[in-house]
Amino acid sequence: MKVEQIYTGCLAQGAYYIENNGEAAIIDPLREVQPYIEKAERNGAKIKYVFETHFHADFVSGHIDLSAKTGAPIVYGPNAACQFECISATDGQEFPLGNATIRVIHTPGHTMESTCFLLIDENGKETSLFSGDTLFIGDVGRPDLAQKVKADLTEDILAGHLFDSLRNKIMPLADDIIVYPAHGAGSACGKNMSKETTDTLGNQKKTNYALNPALTREAFKKEVLTGLVAPPAYFPLNVLMNIQGYDSIDKVLERGQHALSPEGFEAAANETGALILDTRDPQTFAAGFVPNSINIGIDGSFAPWVGAMIPDIKQEILLVTDEGREEEVITRLARVGYDFTIGYLKGGFATWKASGKEIDRIESISTDELLKRVEAGEGEILDVRKNSEYLSEHVIDVENAPLDFINDSMLKINKNKTYFVHCASGYRSMIFNSTLRARGYDNLIDIKGGFKAIKESEKFKVSDYVCPSTLL
Repeated sequence: MKVEQIYTGCLAQGAYYIENNGEAAIIDPLREVQPYIEKAERNGAKIKYVFETHFHADFVSGHIDLSAKTGAPIVYGPNAACQFECISATDGQEFPLGNATIRVIHTPGHTMESTCFLLIDENGKETSLFSGDTLFIGDVGRPDLAQKVKADLTEDILAGHLFDSLRNKIMPLADDIIVYPAHGAGSACGKNMSKETTDTLGNQKKTNYALNPALTREAFKKEVLTGLVAPPAYFPLNVLMNIQGYDSIDKVLERGQHALSPEGFEAAANETGALILDTRDPQTFAAGFVPNSINIGIDGSFAPWVGAMIPDIKQEILLVTDEGREEEVITRLARVGYDFTIGYLKGGFATWKASGKEIDRIESISTDELLKRVEAGEGEILDVRKNSEYLSEHVIDVENAPLDFINDSMLKINKNKTYFVHCASGYRSMIFNSTLRARGYDNLIDIKGGFKAIKESEKFKVSDYVCPSTLL
């Protein structure tokens, strides 16, 4: 028996490859499906099923492409109304995989079709639970997302379903079963997930607040609903793509991989209204970039921040990337439904600079320079971290303008004043600064190293640390 977790840190997402006696199943595959196909081929196995734990909100699954390329049926649990060919399995239905079996356990709550898959080995022993967004390590799936798609599903109703699913379907299972969730720390699908990506069910029964047998139904609902903030705007759009279908990843890659000269890039930007997305390192970006570019670095939490910052998943996008990383960027955009990359700057920013075209910059200063300017009254510090981070610890008398809610945060900013902007380490502050600069805010200055550097400098008064109740 082979069980492999294929974890993608950018999305904090776990897909799974299960193989037994020459047959394989993939659970919750990413958009780019070729690696799963190649893995099965190397092992001499045939992909027999594509299992989906639910209609994902935070990424576009590769279920449709993988099924088309392998002939494996797509299997959801009950209540899954697909707009493509799929099996909507019944609760308790079993699917043979070699000499093993995968049993469907319907666990509504995160969504109404949410389902766990229980792996039973050739000896009849229940070994692994692929828990989707029903049960995480240290947490459970937030029960407020499905109402964004179906209005009569209130978060209170969903939380009640989740309570029943956990008590009646999950907690009776054996303690030695390994839990394999769909997400870990960093995902917006839960409040405060562990950095660990697997655990025994027995340990979760001891340590996961949601599995505390002493919790009443009402206490559970209060606990699971406390601290939730609005999910990223792209979530319901990704759900619809997962339900309705989408362009093949091959078509998306073909559309995006058009190498453009500086002249062609400029013409495309002017004629199409495409957004210019620069995915280089934030400090490299700050030193020089194509005017009106937005910086979201590829080597950070790229896909979720793209989803949070670009409201229209059909927005045409032009890319400036590190040379050789164009396909990677297009693929990672497609993971969260941004399928309309229409080209990239050939040779990267260096070719733009060499062409003599206009260049923009964002000033980025050290904490020493920050202290001088603040003491001289030259501007105010602005904290763009999440509100929970700010409440946990912040520079005294500094305002919080979270990047997560940039349109609201913009209202706090006076275009005629200077702001020294920081996040935790410098990744998000450059997203904030570049986005507002493209909207005409020219007096934003970046703080190198973010709050970490500010605190370590010991030059600024910082509030006492309070453990955050939620990481959303």
